[in-house]
Amino acid sequence: MSANEQSPKGESTLRRIVDERRAKAAELRAAGRDPYGNRFRPTATCAEVRARYADTRPAEPPAGKGIVPVDGHVFRLAGRVIAKRGFGKTVFAPIRDGSGDLQLFLNVEHIPADQFEQVVKRIDVGDIVGAEGAVFWTKRGEMSLLVTSVEIVTKALRPPPEKWHGLQDVELRYRQRYLDLAVNPDVREVFRKRSRIVKSVRDFLTERGFLEVETPMMHPIIGGAAARPFVTHHNALDMTLYLRIAPELYLKRLLVGGFERVFEINRNFRNEGIDRQHNPEFTMLEFYQAYATYEDLMGFTEDLITTVAREVNGGLRTRWWDHDIDLSPPWPRLSVRDAVVDRAGRPAAVFDDPVVAAIAAAAAGVPVADIYRVLLESVDPADAPAIPAGATTLDESLVRAIADRYADPLDRRVRAGHLAYKIFEQTVEDTLIQPTFVTDFPLAVSPLARKKDADPAFVDRFELMIGGAEIANAFSELNDPDDQRARFIAQLRARAHGAEETMDCDEDYCRALEVGMPPAAGEGIGIDRLVMLLTGQPSIRDVLLFPLMRPE
Repeated sequence: MSANEQSPKGESTLRRIVDERRAKAAELRAAGRDPYGNRFRPTATCAEVRARYADTRPAEPPAGKGIVPVDGHVFRLAGRVIAKRGFGKTVFAPIRDGSGDLQLFLNVEHIPADQFEQVVKRIDVGDIVGAEGAVFWTKRGEMSLLVTSVEIVTKALRPPPEKWHGLQDVELRYRQRYLDLAVNPDVREVFRKRSRIVKSVRDFLTERGFLEVETPMMHPIIGGAAARPFVTHHNALDMTLYLRIAPELYLKRLLVGGFERVFEINRNFRNEGIDRQHNPEFTMLEFYQAYATYEDLMGFTEDLITTVAREVNGGLRTRWWDHDIDLSPPWPRLSVRDAVVDRAGRPAAVFDDPVVAAIAAAAAGVPVADIYRVLLESVDPADAPAIPAGATTLDESLVRAIADRYADPLDRRVRAGHLAYKIFEQTVEDTLIQPTFVTDFPLAVSPLARKKDADPAFVDRFELMIGGAEIANAFSELNDPDDQRARFIAQLRARAHGAEETMDCDEDYCRALEVGMPPAAGEGIGIDRLVMLLTGQPSIRDVLLFPLMRPE
């Protein structure tokens, strides 16, 4: 609801205006003129007309009182009236179509008298009109259409906000995007640019031999990423289904089937919070390439994003979240270990000793409940020590008691690595402003990635960080079916300890790996965040046409 609708007085005024406009629509019908007709066909856009006559503006105002068209060529234009000035025999009414604005000159001497009385006098700001006429320049140097015929194509019953000078109420803009687009040309340009960005990404991949595919949006199990799902039900099959978190496992099944380069651009759904980077439904690009590694994809990603930036913005510099971003490659690489040890100043032992990691994580501000949950993920729930409910202070003796229950020495490093990554998220992540590849992630936070040959507590993975936000996530794919099955089981164990963002054990996917998936690398790029970056928009809601909102 706009500001002029919020008060009882405002509501009364709005009702009066709507009633008056309804009456005008009825009067048009009575005169045999349909206020919602569908016969008018424009022959040009405002921008085309402006471009054609841009160089014809006279150096001096036209002499005399007569109106002289530039060349007499007649155009039919359609657009929304954004202002109305003048009374009596002459009315100026600028219109706006999808390309821009142009002023209509409506004068009783040039328009049939009955049309002037029945139509022109009933035009309101916000109406969509169709006009026919030739171009001339006013004495004030304004290109205008000398209208010889006009009709109301669509009668607007509701008035536009704030004299059509731009809608500023952020919540109203998101709720009534149609109004936002109608009154804010710069918003329309953001979404035009979004379309160009998606096309550029698609062209880049298809030109390099990738096949675009579509995979299911409803999944029988939770898979493809660690996140909370939306749950639905199929009545005919009596099945619980989940809106997809990610298409990853289906796309990798296609690698098994012989498609060696595939990609998909489509919606994902995650039942999580809403903030400037997150919306419950969002658009992702995921692509997979056989016989490639995550290191291959770093150079590929640089090439992809810089190509799109040049095509859409004409260069590699952009401004986002008050940061001047330079996308010029090569982009630096920073391991999670180096980030935590060198940048955050934590001891290297946080990656090897879960007790040291737990103490450091608590000092970094990681919630104590999360620390205990991570430590318990390698412990049989039946053998787990009791954790005090609502604990806010870390008990070092309890941490040691949990760590002493780890049966596998590798578990100590896996748990430590998980906590070290939480330290990274808490202390380093949002400081990575310029494009940076963060590499070598701990195993515990990468259930689908291939272990590093040199250290099984880490995986071959990177995230691209720009402006403190994750733009891309990629890794060398795990194609060992036994290892993958064990990772799925570890996810179930984590869920038993209270982890909400986990995956199910996808036995059919493990069966596909048993058929044999070629070595490969895969990547996901957040299209919405990429659009935010390249258009300089501060919130994901600014690049989604219809973001999710609370009910009014």
